[in-house]
Amino acid sequence: MPRGERPLDPGDTPLLRFAADLRKLREKNGSPPYRELATRAHFSAAALSEAASGRKLPSLDVTTAYVRACAGDAEQWEERWHELAAQLAAESPPPEQDDSRAPYVGLGAFQLEDADRFFGRERLVEELLAALSRTRFVAVFGASGSGKSSLLRAGLLPRLESAVLATPGPRPVQELARRLTELDGPDPVLVVDQFEEIFTLSRDTGTRAEFVRMLVGAPCRVVIGVRADFFAHCTAFPELVEKLRDGQITVGPMTAAELQRATVQPAVQVGCALESALQATIAAEAAVQPGVLPLLSHVLLETWRRRRGNTLTLRGFQAAGGLAGALAQTAESVYGGLTERQRLVARSLFRRLTAAGEDTGDVKRLVAHDELDDDPNLRVVLQRFTAARLLTSGRDGVELAHEALLRRWPRLRDWLAEDEEGLLLHRGLTEATQTWESLGRDPGALYRGVRLSLTRDWAVPHLDALSTRERAFLHASTTAELRRTRRARQLVVALVILLVLAVTEAGYAMHAESTAARQRDVALSRIVAGKADALRRTNPALAAQLSLAAYRLSPTEEARTSLLGTFPLPYSRLRGHTGHVNTVAFNADGHTVVTASHDGTAKLWDTAQGKEIATLTGHQSTVNAAAFSPDGRTVATASWDHTARLWNSDDRAGRAVLSGHAREVNAVAFSHDGTLVATASTDRTAKIWDVRTGAEVTTLRGHTDGIVAVAFGSDRDVVATAGWDRHPGLWRLSDPEHPVFLTGHTAPVVWLAFSPDGRVLATAGQDGAVLLWDTTDPRDPILLSKITGHDGIVRSVVFRGDGRVLATAGVDQTTRLLDVSNARSPRQIAVLTGHGSAVVSVAFSPDGHTLATGSDDDTALLWKVPELPLDDAGQAGRLVCETARPAITRAEWEQYFPGLGYEPPCT
Repeated sequence: MPRGERPLDPGDTPLLRFAADLRKLREKNGSPPYRELATRAHFSAAALSEAASGRKLPSLDVTTAYVRACAGDAEQWEERWHELAAQLAAESPPPEQDDSRAPYVGLGAFQLEDADRFFGRERLVEELLAALSRTRFVAVFGASGSGKSSLLRAGLLPRLESAVLATPGPRPVQELARRLTELDGPDPVLVVDQFEEIFTLSRDTGTRAEFVRMLVGAPCRVVIGVRADFFAHCTAFPELVEKLRDGQITVGPMTAAELQRATVQPAVQVGCALESALQATIAAEAAVQPGVLPLLSHVLLETWRRRRGNTLTLRGFQAAGGLAGALAQTAESVYGGLTERQRLVARSLFRRLTAAGEDTGDVKRLVAHDELDDDPNLRVVLQRFTAARLLTSGRDGVELAHEALLRRWPRLRDWLAEDEEGLLLHRGLTEATQTWESLGRDPGALYRGVRLSLTRDWAVPHLDALSTRERAFLHASTTAELRRTRRARQLVVALVILLVLAVTEAGYAMHAESTAARQRDVALSRIVAGKADALRRTNPALAAQLSLAAYRLSPTEEARTSLLGTFPLPYSRLRGHTGHVNTVAFNADGHTVVTASHDGTAKLWDTAQGKEIATLTGHQSTVNAAAFSPDGRTVATASWDHTARLWNSDDRAGRAVLSGHAREVNAVAFSHDGTLVATASTDRTAKIWDVRTGAEVTTLRGHTDGIVAVAFGSDRDVVATAGWDRHPGLWRLSDPEHPVFLTGHTAPVVWLAFSPDGRVLATAGQDGAVLLWDTTDPRDPILLSKITGHDGIVRSVVFRGDGRVLATAGVDQTTRLLDVSNARSPRQIAVLTGHGSAVVSVAFSPDGHTLATGSDDDTALLWKVPELPLDDAGQAGRLVCETARPAITRAEWEQYFPGLGYEPPCT
């Protein structure tokens, strides 16, 4: 037994049982010395020994590294680790606190009464007030989690003499009319927060148009807060576009100084301080990370609850779960303390609190109190999640404290992914029930026909998810349908008698039956094609099979269009990271993908199986980028721990740590001959390293702000860099003192890529544009074209191997494919949807037939990419059967093709 370990009684505690099972796993693997395990796991022998000691729960990274080093099932142990972490959190919660003294508000937005602890946005508040003095209508745009609501509520409202706050909600016109009556004073201001709710919570275009008309014509100054990915939705209203010309404010990430004020000053207000180590950790992890503010506020509140005296410590921050894990840890802690029945109630409640917008992904939904039953278990669930500040309950109802919960709580993501179509059916049922009751239970508002059949088929096994009012509506609809069916049968009998009397020719009946069958098939083909199109975002595999089945049933124009519109089709989702997937990259063999993540790891995946091969651990912070060498033998990773690393791709052993940058390393790229690797850092430098020795070759200096992207041209002498100073740089390593900087972007440039022949450079920016440059002579680059189309920041670009197709990824949750065979006149080919959050990285396989995308939804998707545009229905059908998984089930078939025998299109 190694020194320092003590015998464990597996029956002592769950923590000791966990440690004992780790030791048993090592014994089954031949009891290798910890020094040998350390080599395999890329963690120190001391850390691995401590993991098996039972004194405390090891980190997830150490646990999975230990398990993999002992040839164990890392996925199974990861699930066990999360269960134990939730159990320990429930058994040892932070001490009860009087949160009225808390300097941080947690997950929810700052309110008017929180103005005294709202710091970091002073400059933006002044900018907003100045805009409001110039124009009567101002729109504040920002990504989810950027702090728009807090800016309006705790920053702007306290500075206004007369103001009224409104949110659209599910009945935006009525809400706006009510708020307009509250306007008072000589120069009142109407502040409309979460303007995007007119798109996410209301599906009636007439209601949206009326709301905009009332808002634009309001007798006061108006400020609206809008999520950035809804900018394009706003352009559908000409009168709103006109107002937006003169008054727009963009809420971007906080600067380092603003972030420090937002973090430190609230604590100072209540006589507390933050350890310098904690401040440094927050600065490293939160810098330039989109949507980080609610997560930061939440983890700081949990850290304050675990403070030592009047000091917030790094230990307390880590105990709370850190920036990436605090939200999930809190949610799991509350969930773990519920009974089995209460857990079922919680699942139903959180699904009800979520809405799927039109092409907008999952968003939070305000649930009125009268929509919920008076259930003792539900009251407990509401009380506990509200006490943890994960839910908010007010006069108008209950809602998620922030949409970050949808992205950061894996259990909730799984609940929402289990039955996405069922969730849409449930939301429709809820809305129909409300309409029925508002009309005095008018029978004309009841469900009937296919809509009733689909909803009833889903509801029967999910009755526990329905409220008493929804069950009453469904019962009334079913009863009314039975009455109609009986009357219809009587009418059919009468018609048959008339036909028998009137038609004597025996063949006529057969002809009529055949005609009716053809008409039925045509009608059903069109209906199913429409349903497939609606399903494409939430369940692309099922949608593709429905399109194919509809086309084969009857080749209507609707079915053909739906089938051809299926591609590109995602055929595999890579799940395993516990944070944003920052980068995806292919190996030269086309069978392996590497992903880099905010969770501090990089992972290797088998693309054929969609399975994880290995996890690379060792970095101490976010792994922001990863790349394969051209020969596929080496993996390079770049991290915010100020280092890059080189790994063997076959045995995943670490080969070299590239140290020398003074700040976060954001990007890494190999030269085409594989001899050099470049790194880019927020310390304003890019460095070139020798791959064989790991030695630094040269440092490129010239940018005036942080560098976030780097790429080699086809000639190893040419390097491109880009960053926050808006001007991408072109360098010749043979003359590094004379770079050429490109002017054209109006915001920071976040990614770039060369065409395979090195003659065209694509640069992507926060201004929403992709610029193509002729770099045949890197000393005299020429702007060829400007590509727009994404709604917001473009995060990544890549050329296909033949150089004719460019893929772009954006925060609008889409990936776009463009024909750039004529770089002066690019043409959009396809728009890919399938991620639930911003798409931040994109990569083609070497043969160009597969595309990988990485997203802030913590997953990567693999897509089958045929030659586009696709115009052969037969080829499309074959591609569906090659890629669409899983196969359509009998239950799904009967749901969409009732009365037809089960004939899945792909067998």
